[in-house]
This record gives sequence, structure tokens and C-alpha cells, in this order.
Amino acid sequence: MAENIGSEFVSNMKKSFDEIHFPSEEDLSGAAIALMRLQDTYQLDTHALAKGELLGKKYSRALTAGDCWELGRQSYNTGDHYHTVLWMAEALNKLDENATSESVSREQILDYLSYSTFMEGNVKEALQLTYDLLRLNPYHQRATGNRYYFENILKTSGTLNDDKEFVFSNSRFSTTNLKLTKPGSAHNLSMWTEYERLCRGEKLMKIKVESRLRCRYTTNNHPFLLLSPIKEEEAFLNPRLVIYYDVISDAESDTVKRLAQPRFMRATVQNRENGIREPAKYRISKSAWLKTEEHEHIARVARRINQITGLDMNFAEDLQVVNYGIGGHYEPHFDYVEVEDMKPGAVFFDGLDWGNRIATWLFYLSDVDAGGATVFPALNAVLRPVKGAAAFWYNLLPNGNGNKLTRHAACPVLTGSKWVANKWIHEYGQEFKRPCSLDQYAAN
Repeated sequence: MAENIGSEFVSNMKKSFDEIHFPSEEDLSGAAIALMRLQDTYQLDTHALAKGELLGKKYSRALTAGDCWELGRQSYNTGDHYHTVLWMAEALNKLDENATSESVSREQILDYLSYSTFMEGNVKEALQLTYDLLRLNPYHQRATGNRYYFENILKTSGTLNDDKEFVFSNSRFSTTNLKLTKPGSAHNLSMWTEYERLCRGEKLMKIKVESRLRCRYTTNNHPFLLLSPIKEEEAFLNPRLVIYYDVISDAESDTVKRLAQPRFMRATVQNRENGIREPAKYRISKSAWLKTEEHEHIARVARRINQITGLDMNFAEDLQVVNYGIGGHYEPHFDYVEVEDMKPGAVFFDGLDWGNRIATWLFYLSDVDAGGATVFPALNAVLRPVKGAAAFWYNLLPNGNGNKLTRHAACPVLTGSKWVANKWIHEYGQEFKRPCSLDQYAAN
């Protein structure tokens, strides 16, 4: 009897451990990268973040020295010495405040901090940190080699004398006077700067441009809307970028989210060269696809898009539902395929032979506490998520070429959760709805 109880207990314990999924190294790296993204985009102070504060509001417990060290370590592993210095410095100072119950040692922190400080071009400070490390462990192999290397660099430049004595600093390490270089972006630097400024809520649109924008009730010449006009707000005139309010009900939004949630997978993007869908670091979200015939609510919102835009929804992709958690984002991109970049034989849009994506319709299924705006860097336009609203724009010029001014991005979600659903509408079937023109500047 006792043997049976014992074996049953062991079996239950084993089953419990098998069902527990601890974070992997990839999970930790992804979380760290997301935090760095938020820190850079919204210019968040490292010390405030470590205290659990966000935009002046307390959200969570303060991070420990071990937590800060782990964030710095993850940055180091990706070659990001800028953030390594910021977080290792915070870990060091926290360790000075409370060294009794920490999971990381001063020696471990100094090892990373000294080298990353050097990689950021601050050789003198890196040497001082190396001295501090050697005082704790005079036989530290890496620090010993770095010491002579750093000293030779400083002697060559004339900033260190041959009779330099071994010193130890008791003062708190500070990044205030360090020259740190924020990691660059693979994108155009000017465009990336505009993107981050717009995400932070900086108003960049010229007053002369903004003064021409209007709000109105409209039927868009559709008889179904005569008794219930749609609320339309212009966000930009050329290309025409508009927001429609109260175009999806709470019940419809709930249905869309309910149907999508069990199918969520990591969102993918199409490789520009071969058309293969694959995960990418520049798009972090979960997504699912819903067919029009699955539910009356899905069919109803598709009909509503047709009524408002006049475009043929028979040549639109399934409804894509996307959820962005904290740190979720989609870097600046086009919704259309740049035909000149396509390789012969490449298949795009899952093999749909409907031409390019002529237009985008984007439902906002939730409000967002902070962050998560849709921004157009070339237009200085910002669309903030409003539950029940939708954005609409044409991706192609009237002559069929892609409109490069429509490059847009989903800003990182700072707090809360962002739900959207989009319909990508293709060229086929729209010949009489939006006729082609040899003049790319013809009216939209």
C-alpha cells in the first residue's frame, strides 16, 4: 500500500514538472529585446524602469541587481554594448545598495561592464572598472589581459603615464558623463528617427497641412448609409488617409477576438525575395485568419467595408486578427509588394492571383493604455487606437505603382494590449471602382 502511494506521488510530481514550461534562453532574450525597444522608442530612464516606474507611475516591484544583470547579459549576447552598459551600471549600483541577498556578484557585473564600456569607446572608464575587478580577483584571466590592453591604448594616446599606480574607486559608477552610442537601425536613419518621435507623441505635422483636414458625416454615395452616415476624419489628404469611427460594434469585436484567440500563432511576414512567410524580429505579435463564412459577424463587417469604400470584397484576403502585447510592434513597412524586388517564380499573398494589395482597412478592436499608435513617418501622421474605429488608405498610386508615402508602422505597446483586424483588398475586381490612370497624381 505504501509502495503504491509512494510511486503515485512520484508519478504525480513528474507529471507536474513535465507540464511546467520554464522560460528558455530564447524567451529571456526576446523579453529583454522588447524592453530595450520600449526603452529606446519612448526614451525611458533606466533607473526609473529598474524601480518599476513607467511614465511616472508605479507598475511593478523594483528590479534586483540580478534582474538588471540578466538584462545586461542578454544585451551583451546580442552585441548591444550600449544597453549592456546601462543595465550593468544599474546592477552595480543596486548591488552597492543591497549586497546581502543578491544572486549576482560584483565581480560578474564588472566583467561585463568593463568590456562593454570599452566597446562603447570609453577606454579610461573601462580601465578603472578593470582595476576594480582585479582588486576583487587579482587572478581574473580576462581582466588581466584587458588591463594591459587598455593601458597600452591610453599610453599610446598620451593619456596615461608609465608610472600609473593601481587604484580602486569607491565611488558609485555613473553613465552620466560617458559617451554612449545607441545601436543604429537597418532602416534609413532619418525615417527611423521620425518613426520614434511620432510614437512618442511628438507633433511633427505642419500646421498648414493639418489645418486642411476635416471631419464629416458621409454616406460615400452608398444607399445603405443614407439613414446612418459614417463619421469620417481625415488624417492626411494626399495620399488620402482616413479614420472611420463606430464602424464595428463591441459584440462584433468580441466575436472576432473569441474566434481568433485559439488559433493565434507568432505573426509572420513574407520574404521580399521569395514570398515565403517567416517570423521576423521587426514584427512581434500574434495573429490568426478568419474566413467570411465562419460567422455572421465576420460577414457583416466585410459587407460594411464594401459599403464604406465601394471596393469589391470578393478580392480581399481573409480577416487577419492581430494581438500586440507589451513591447509588441511592427517596424515601418509597406503593405504592398514592391514588384521590382520580386524574383522570377516567387509566389506572394499565399498564391492569390489577384494582383497587388490596392488598399488596407484596419479595425481597432481595443483601446490601448499607452503606445501602440499607427504612424506614417513620411506623412508625420499618427493614428491612435480607438476601439470601434477603423483606418483606411490606398497602398497603390492610380497608375498601379506602390505609393512609398504609405510606409507605416505599429508603435510598441507600452502598457495594455492592442487588438486590430485588417482586410487587405487587391487590385482585381476594382477596375470600375477605382479606375487605373497613367497619371500617378490622379485623385484617389
